[in-house]
Amino acid sequence: MLKSAMPELLKEPLKRILDIYRETESRKLLAIAGYPGSGKTTVARQWEEKANSILGPSSFMVVGMDGFHRTKEELRRMENPELAFARRGLPWTFNPESFLSKLRELKDSYGKTPVGWPGFEHHIGDPVEDAVMIPKECKLILVEGIYTLLRDGEWAGLEGLFAETWFLDTPLETAMERLYKRHREVWGMSEDEARARADGNDRLNCEYITPGRERADFLIADR
Repeated sequence: MLKSAMPELLKEPLKRILDIYRETESRKLLAIAGYPGSGKTTVARQWEEKANSILGPSSFMVVGMDGFHRTKEELRRMENPELAFARRGLPWTFNPESFLSKLRELKDSYGKTPVGWPGFEHHIGDPVEDAVMIPKECKLILVEGIYTLLRDGEWAGLEGLFAETWFLDTPLETAMERLYKRHREVWGMSEDEARARADGNDRLNCEYITPGRERADFLIADR
């Protein structure tokens, strides 16, 4: 079936999650993308809590792609490590090969074996292996991250791995305002420091995220 020029708005994402879970006999992966500060993690965790209160513990799980950042040691070995650290968050500062491998492992391991999923420790600035354990019985998994809808270069391998892809349709400026606030509250930055950090990196990265809006199967309204 050909997709329309613009994805339609999915008005009841929680209902869609429940329907997909009940309709499938195998493990399925969903993906949600959006700008930094759009609220992907927050809304996804709300769906997770509500879905599992209905379906049972660990029936539906949410995992993020932050654990696939390249390590600080890898960044130091790059041709321009200063740029790599300054622009950490660009697609090439992630490890798409490892991301793809883990997604395939998830799809193949249903009912067979648990799978460890990496996390990211912000206070040390590096990924942590097997931070989350996904039980073999978990049938539906939502992967949230800014580049889950990127299909350029090494990221092209993501095509076909997700049963559905969603884009959290938060306006860019709204997301940036939330990001400024987060930088101030979490990292203790001044207003100028927070804006310089977000505008000098996160906003620039959005050029790789924006095309995913039209590529998605559905748009999700801003929370």
